[in-house]
This record gives sequence, C-alpha cells and structure tokens, in this order.
Amino acid sequence: MALLISVVIPAFNEQETIGEIIKVLSMLKENKDNEIQEIIVVCDGCTDNTSQIAREKGADKVIELPQNIGKGGAMMEGVRNAKNDIILFLDADLIGLSPGHVKKLIKPVIDGEADMTVGVFEKGRVLTDFAQTIAPFLSGQRAVRKHLLEGMSDLDAARFGVEIALTRYAIENKLKVKEVVLEDMSHRMKEEKFGLVKGISARLRMYREIAQYMRKHLKI
Repeated sequence: MALLISVVIPAFNEQETIGEIIKVLSMLKENKDNEIQEIIVVCDGCTDNTSQIAREKGADKVIELPQNIGKGGAMMEGVRNAKNDIILFLDADLIGLSPGHVKKLIKPVIDGEADMTVGVFEKGRVLTDFAQTIAPFLSGQRAVRKHLLEGMSDLDAARFGVEIALTRYAIENKLKVKEVVLEDMSHRMKEEKFGLVKGISARLRMYREIAQYMRKHLKI
C-alpha cells in the first residue's frame, strides 16, 4: 500500500505567495498517480486574506488560529489534523516552488531511503542561498514520517526554533536524514513583506527565538 502525504503549511499573513504554492500542490494532487492527498494551511493569527486565498486555490483544510502561537505550534496543529502517513512541511512564503521540488522532497521518504528530508536552496537568491548553505538545519522545507512527529513533545512551544528542534530530534534518535537541493527556489524576505523597519524587527525576533531555543535545549 502506497504511503500518502499531507502537506502542512504554517502561515502568518502570506497572501502574496500562498496562492501560487497551493496551485502547484493542487496540480500534483489532481494527478491520480501522485501521493499527495491533503493540503492543510494553518493561519497563525492571520489578519490578511491568506485563509480566503488558500480556500479559493484549493486547500483541503484551512485552520484559523485566533491568535499567533508561533511557527512550531502552527505546524503541530496541522500535524494533528493530518490524516496521512507522511507530512510535508512547506513555508508559506516560497518563491519558485515547482512540482519537481515537491517530488524531490518526498521521494526519499516514500522509498524508505530517509526518515526525514531537508530542502536546501541553491541557484535562487543570493541571500537566501547563503543563509541555507551555512545553516541548512534552519530550512522549513521537510518531509517526515508522521509517527515520528507524534513523539516530539516540545514542538508546540518551539516557535521559530522548530527546525532546530526537528534536527535535534533526528540526531538524538539516529534518524536517517537526507538533504535535498532545491534549485531556483527562494522565499520572500521579511523586509519585503513588512517594510524595512518592521522587517528587521521581525527578523531580529526570529533570531531571538532561535537563540532562546538553542540556549534552553542545546545548552549553548
């Protein structure tokens, strides 16, 4: 019996990009030979049209959280509502996502070559490529077996430290992790989303949450 996939997309005010992401996923879902069976968008206290656009473009479930609880909490809310064997996490601000990228992320897990894949940008935008080259463990593009996530108790509170939490869990439990190169893909930077001042503030807040998680759980 083929392993089936639920895509979970945590989102906070991503009306500019969410539609194109779901469009690509819907194309795959319509192919009867493809394993993607469910698209879940978790709006983490969104105040824009993200949820409306997600529904219009074909998301199967749009979960609207009344207030922002952080990326980790939004991801786990999606996992709890997912019905399939494998979870594919995608960021909601991706630029250039293609069916090929999705297939590269899910194939090693479906084939049993890996318990988790981590997508790393290449040949996209210089800044996003550089960030992922030096810190691939911060990538939000991952496929993982659902039952492994159900054993993680600290993801809900991890906020922007969620990717480090996933990497830590994989190392501690000796999971098979495979890095997958995603060419010609990037994401919208916070300064583009919110403007220079608010964008820098949001970026610093993200770094602070990552640092807090690392100090607490990795003793750094």
